[in-house]
Amino acid sequence: MVSTKLTITNPSGIHARPAGILAKAASKCESEVTIRVGEKTVLVKSILNLMAAAIKCGTEIELVCDGSTEEKDLEELTELIQSGLGE
Repeated sequence: MVSTKLTITNPSGIHARPAGILAKAASKCESEVTIRVGEKTVLVKSILNLMAAAIKCGTEIELVCDGSTEEKDLEELTELIQSGLGE
């Protein structure tokens, strides 16, 4: 298991469009991908779970990957989140 802490920089947080982009990218990962936000743990491969988490701009999250390709998956998803998820 590997993880990193990130701050969401999207002005509108993770709403429908960025949630869809992140879930689509995570669905290609072989490892299990979750985000920890405070007390909540969210499955990243589910757009509905991401939207329900209501992650706002400035929120610190912990991105966690666990599986055979965890290092590669963490690196790719970290870059995607830091790039603003298409916004």
